[in-house]
Amino acid sequence: MQSQDVSPRHAAPSGGAGPVAVEQAEAALVEHYPRLVRLAYLVLPPGLGRGRRVLTAHALVQRALPRGRRRPSVIPAQTSGREVDPGYAYLRERVLRSALAAARPRGGLSRLVPVSPTLPRVWGLTLFPHSGGADELALDQRLSTLSGPARAAYVLRGLEKLADPDVCGLLASAGVADPGGALAAANRVPAHPGLLSSPEFDACSLQARPTDPVRRRRHTRAVLAAAAALTVGGALAVLPGRGWGPDGAAAPVYAQNPAAQAALDPGRLTRVSPAAWRTSARTDFSVWPARGPLTGDEALLRRALAVWARPGERVRVSATPGTQTGGPAGPPRLLYAGEVDTARVVMFYDGLRIVRYAEPADGTRGAVLDLARVDGAADAGAGALVLGRSDGNVRYLTAPWVTKAAQRDLTKPDAAAKPLALADGVTAPLAAPAARTGGCTSWTVLQLTDAAGTRLSTDLGELVPAHLTAGRPGAAGEASGARGLHTWAPFACSLAAERSAGVRSVNAWAYAEQPLPDGSGSGTWVCTRAETWRGDGTAALAQFGTPGGTAGAVVAKGTDVPACGPRDPQVLAGVLWKSAAGHWYLLAAGGEETASITASGGITASGPGPLLTAKARQGARADLTGTLADGRPISGLH
Repeated sequence: MQSQDVSPRHAAPSGGAGPVAVEQAEAALVEHYPRLVRLAYLVLPPGLGRGRRVLTAHALVQRALPRGRRRPSVIPAQTSGREVDPGYAYLRERVLRSALAAARPRGGLSRLVPVSPTLPRVWGLTLFPHSGGADELALDQRLSTLSGPARAAYVLRGLEKLADPDVCGLLASAGVADPGGALAAANRVPAHPGLLSSPEFDACSLQARPTDPVRRRRHTRAVLAAAAALTVGGALAVLPGRGWGPDGAAAPVYAQNPAAQAALDPGRLTRVSPAAWRTSARTDFSVWPARGPLTGDEALLRRALAVWARPGERVRVSATPGTQTGGPAGPPRLLYAGEVDTARVVMFYDGLRIVRYAEPADGTRGAVLDLARVDGAADAGAGALVLGRSDGNVRYLTAPWVTKAAQRDLTKPDAAAKPLALADGVTAPLAAPAARTGGCTSWTVLQLTDAAGTRLSTDLGELVPAHLTAGRPGAAGEASGARGLHTWAPFACSLAAERSAGVRSVNAWAYAEQPLPDGSGSGTWVCTRAETWRGDGTAALAQFGTPGGTAGAVVAKGTDVPACGPRDPQVLAGVLWKSAAGHWYLLAAGGEETASITASGGITASGPGPLLTAKARQGARADLTGTLADGRPISGLH
């Protein structure tokens, strides 16, 4: 089976080298400044720290302009890449050369380009890009293992859309001795071009945190007194029972008021009775009891609250789309505190967000803070939380009303679920599908049973697993039944497209069965729709499966559209398909309320009813329109 053909767009090659005035380079700098800063930020070594990389990236870009205004600068021959502005090509090479030189080893140490006081400096604040999701964090970690030239090769190909010969040529012109080796090393990191354009790597859209306002503007005597106090405090911090200090990896205090102090006092944390859920009319996170062996560790809880309120520069912060990252407005509910694999984990709930703090078991260096929206969560949406991931596995903390837990391979609907041990609500580890790379041959989901029935959830790389349902939008049921399992089986791997998008639930609806030409059996049309916690960002995928196929194919996608949802349970999609006899056909299908379908453009055909089959040629394209039984028009999902 072949999916609908989409021809890539290529920029036309431009002319050769030529002179350009300084004014032309300045115009290119103004127009493409954010892209150049992003390029420099990605190529600079991650070991600098996010704040230092931001300032250095801006400094390098601002230094890229040619000096002097009388003599024109020579622009290198342009590539067939995305940008065709000769001024941009010139600046890109200058920025790349400077970024590679900034961390080139010299005498066993990295040489850092000094930042002049006239170039970007921010006194009293540290600036860093907005945090992305799990995918962006994983990519940043993979890029940190590459050399500077390999990072540059990866970025030029993924962000700048340059072909491999152009990448090698640009690296060579920037002074890289072995461009081919750099490109080969970059090939070890999977291509994620969309992630390179995410806010995680945008060094022009920044967050600000104070450095140490208490220490600034002090007189010499006050500084000495503060240093003496700091020395005494440091001695106390290493005494037995004090751990790594009261705040651990948190940034310095910059707000002192009764409300903020109350929110950060571990003694004022809200703790729910273990039996509260049995008599409550609510089944959400507000009735979860505090569990875990470290719920009485005040030093750990204090560090977790302090990092939540003011994460330090070295704390990795991630948040699902649309989630605010500020500290608690008041004392939050404590859900869990304990050791998970090799980390100490604390989980809070403030009525709108789930917050997870984790630190290594042997210190606070490398602490992480994750936040996720859960407004309106109840029943299945409040059934489990991700405690931690390790070695490709995931552990969950389940709701107190969960009686049984199991794991199931969603691609094998007839296989039995495998029971998971539950200890104080914590599951044994199970495979995390969101961590898989390469070909998808299975998709492990979490199966939970309570008094209301059995439900399925899947890890999509976030704190809250997504609830899986099956059936017509507006009347969908649990995916744990036999019909739901068989609906999901060929399309389970398509869930990978919804990672790190703040997904609340995903529904699969088998909306049509279509007889295939040349006696090839029947094809299945399924629409999967992902709903998010924030409301927008919904995604609907039309997928097609053929008899005997182990996996379906995505043939159309719509974002922020009502199609295939409770508000408008209608969908229309088509695909080019090749039969076993070698003939090409256009297959199109709508819901049962579709009265007719028409194809135009590269293929002209029409017919009554919700199905359309027409002969086609390989590579043909068609626009689909339809009419519903009530006379309303409908267009193909896109």
